[in-house]
Amino acid sequence: MPAETLSRYVTRDAQILSGEPIIIGTRTSVRAIVGLWRLGIMPEEILNHLPHLTLAQVFDALSFYLDNQPEINEYIEQNRIPDELVHPSVKKALGKL
Repeated sequence: MPAETLSRYVTRDAQILSGEPIIIGTRTSVRAIVGLWRLGIMPEEILNHLPHLTLAQVFDALSFYLDNQPEINEYIEQNRIPDELVHPSVKKALGKL
């Protein structure tokens, strides 16, 4: 199955992350960008964590997410680390202790 363009900067390629939506030309998933955004990181600051992206790519990924929440939320859930495997220092940093 060839790559399928989903939006200006988002594509799906069965050979990359099993077809999960990614940023074109990268292996960065929409899920990863949404994960940072859900932590309260502003789109402009996401570039500090993913410096190979442009602000336009980040905003397009977030727009894609908002239009496709059930699909991306399923990828997030499938890749969630069980609470019992999260190190206590990470839980503390996230305010989960």
